[in-house]
Amino acid sequence: MFGDDFKIFIATTTTLGAAAATTITSSAVDTAGFNECTFIVPLGTIVSGAVTSLKVQQSSDDAATDTYDDLLGSNQAIADTDDDKLKYVTIVRPQKRYLKCIVTRGTQNATIGGIIAILHRSRTRPVTQGANVAGEQFIYPAEGTA
Repeated sequence: MFGDDFKIFIATTTTLGAAAATTITSSAVDTAGFNECTFIVPLGTIVSGAVTSLKVQQSSDDAATDTYDDLLGSNQAIADTDDDKLKYVTIVRPQKRYLKCIVTRGTQNATIGGIIAILHRSRTRPVTQGANVAGEQFIYPAEGTA
């Protein structure tokens, strides 16, 4: 079941992604106990001529003080015609414990709907969601009033 094997993490807020030409760096995502991490980046309006991209970086055992290094091949260009699309990148078995997603916005405004990280392929179950994530799952629900 989704909630037993996945952990959803709000890596940046939607507010941080308001139209601008600045770099957005996600919070450090601790991958301990998980084999994969997918960063999801919803896109809003991207002004013509904007140079926008996303990439993933990793660090070892101290999320706050360690240097983060780019992961080879993780950079994805975001076209100025990618308005209202969604980009994602999945890292399978990262070599270091902490990951960050970096969205570079240059030359023109680009709107980003925040960055969501989904940790999956948990090594222990059930997974406990963070305090800022809520939801429900329904197994074989009957029809009726919602």
